[in-house]
Amino acid sequence: MAKVTVPLASPPLVKMSPMTVGEKNREVRLAAKFDKTLQEQNNKVASAKKNGRSSQVTKSCSVVHAIPGRVRLRVPRLRHDKDYAQRLQALLKADPLITSVRIKPAAASLVVTYKSNAVADAKMRSRLSCLILAADDVGIVPIAPKQSLAVPTTDTENSWPGLQLSAVATGLAVLGGPFGLPIPPLMVAGTIALATWPVFQRAIQGITTQRKLNIDFLDFMAIAITTVQGQFLTPSLMLSLIEIGENIRDRTARSSQLQTLDLLNSLGQFVWVERDGEKQQIPIQNVQRGDTVIVYPGEQVPVDGSILRGKALLDEQKLTGESMPILKKQGQPVFASTLVREGRIYILTEWVGNDTRAGQSIKLMQEAPVHDTRMENHATKIAERAVVPTLLLGGIVFAATRNPARVASVLTLDLCTGIRVSIPTTVLATLTYAARHGILIRSGRALEQLAEVDTIVFDKTGTLTKGEVTVIGVESLNPSVSSLRVLALAAAAEQRLTHPVAEAIIRHAQAEQVVIPNRSKWNYQLGLGVQAEIEGETVYVGSDRFLRQQGIDMKLLNGHNQRATSAIYVASNGQLQGKIRYSDILRPESREVITQLLTVEGVEVHMLTGDNKRTARTVAAELGIPPTHTHAEAFPEQKAAVVRELHEQGKTVAFVGDGINDSPALAYADVSVSFANGSEIARETADLVLMQNDLHGLLEAIAIARQAKQLIQQNTGIVVVPNLGALIVAVLFGLNPLGATVVNNGSTIVAGVNGLRPILKHSPQKTLPSAR
Repeated sequence: MAKVTVPLASPPLVKMSPMTVGEKNREVRLAAKFDKTLQEQNNKVASAKKNGRSSQVTKSCSVVHAIPGRVRLRVPRLRHDKDYAQRLQALLKADPLITSVRIKPAAASLVVTYKSNAVADAKMRSRLSCLILAADDVGIVPIAPKQSLAVPTTDTENSWPGLQLSAVATGLAVLGGPFGLPIPPLMVAGTIALATWPVFQRAIQGITTQRKLNIDFLDFMAIAITTVQGQFLTPSLMLSLIEIGENIRDRTARSSQLQTLDLLNSLGQFVWVERDGEKQQIPIQNVQRGDTVIVYPGEQVPVDGSILRGKALLDEQKLTGESMPILKKQGQPVFASTLVREGRIYILTEWVGNDTRAGQSIKLMQEAPVHDTRMENHATKIAERAVVPTLLLGGIVFAATRNPARVASVLTLDLCTGIRVSIPTTVLATLTYAARHGILIRSGRALEQLAEVDTIVFDKTGTLTKGEVTVIGVESLNPSVSSLRVLALAAAAEQRLTHPVAEAIIRHAQAEQVVIPNRSKWNYQLGLGVQAEIEGETVYVGSDRFLRQQGIDMKLLNGHNQRATSAIYVASNGQLQGKIRYSDILRPESREVITQLLTVEGVEVHMLTGDNKRTARTVAAELGIPPTHTHAEAFPEQKAAVVRELHEQGKTVAFVGDGINDSPALAYADVSVSFANGSEIARETADLVLMQNDLHGLLEAIAIARQAKQLIQQNTGIVVVPNLGALIVAVLFGLNPLGATVVNNGSTIVAGVNGLRPILKHSPQKTLPSAR
């Protein structure tokens, strides 16, 4: 199959200047080229149809809503085929007539905005149909857009080139010392002075801001004394190691503070409202209290309010944790960030933006305490406390010997440089190793806290469970009808519906390789069920209430209602035929992971959920989590309160969640964990992201963190022991500053190499070492 290479369009500008004649001609050429590529793809599709190999993609695609310049389509394949969705998005973004593309896989929704003044609506819809077919070609290879040249410069790019200058100083010192080249001493000293500037700045900042003499002051004194004595190799080597350590430390910290999370940014850019009897599309920021907002299938509700008219099936999982969509009608409340699966509703706006329930969740998260992003560890604090005693010791040595060289040796053997270099090296190597294994740990502090975790709190829906409806059993209630026939009738009636239960039945039927009969006439009643004509039979599939409304005798259900799961019923020709049970089932790895955590000494497991107590207790019992550690019907603020309470008890708490409703708890936890496929806000809040969407990654992350902690303790010993020994020699007998530098820097190098062990081994141990 030939490959079609499609370049992705550059990001749209906020304000566009009028096009020149050349730009217009270029756009016409691009459109013509794109049309040619599209025509070639259409020829392939036509050929496939002729040979009986027609694509299945567009058989069930439909237009949900359309106005000039904008169309919303339902493309069922988007829901389960990520590769297809990426190819389709690439094709759409490459089209010069299309200005924006929005795909929501959960609702199988595709929204396209195009230049209505450049193409007729009918022609554009035909063009979109061709693109939907063209995306079926796996040979389409998207090309990522080139980065804009207008990239903001970072602090690193603007920082003083201390590392480069120290490297130059070291080179000059080596050439002018051991090699004996005629390098002017003033040149070497000047280079060292320039390279020392960042150290001097940090030392002054410590005195003026923190009101203390810090490690940088000690380093500055040692560099100054040895430089004045003309021993250029010693201070230049010190500077190189210090700058390397600072660069490593910065890389182990979060690259930047979390950007302000605004709910409006996650809900799209425009909203449909009804004002003065007319429908109009306005920016989401312009929605006001009292406006009538219209929400169509596949869209997120942008405001908190109540339904004025219409009804819809709302997916509230990301906000409340409820796995099943809820049918809401006139007068009932709806909340921002929930997804309309089916139906259309008119909402009276009551709260907007960060005043909504979802916005308050974000506010709770932003008010959570902000921790230092650099590695805070006991060894570094001890080293800092040693600064003043080291200075005093140096003063005593100078008073006794009047020998600046011995003083420089004492100041050089400060324990601080080795610790400051070896610990960040270990952290960086560990973070790199974890990333290679699909675990994104954002900072050294998160790694440190993860090694100390003794309590883990799990959200239920989407974390311990799959977060999607799954058929767990098909039962025939008529001896003359098999369970496979019940499943076939249900699948035929439910095909092409977007309800999660309907999708689960279709998936189950396909997995069981059931032949799904054709459906002719059908009528779907939102929130109740569907009536369909299948092979001459009138089939009803839906709730107990729906079938009773259709006059179906439900007496066969007596004795079948004792269940912890939900069910829908199947009837044909006026008789109940069977039922299909469904549930949000556990992740395959949940039991194993929880069992392993519970068997590790010091780890306490809790479960939080917005579900009712009965459901929560059932799931907890399956996992072996005690009732006292199970918290049901928990809203976002209550989840955060539980985490805070555990933290106040002196526990080091990790929280694992994936939804907007989890973000406050994630922010208040010592270590927050989310999945790559979690909500955007949850991912941004989390300290640790499991890129494989598998809870086994949590076990591996804890093992990695605890092994890193052990390695840091080893490195501290490697640095402290030889430096203390050399310090005793320097005080009692005297030690050349260069010899002191060799001991100090040598131990630093050994500890640094030892810190690289995480990236040199193949895999972490699966058995978790004890936290204590």
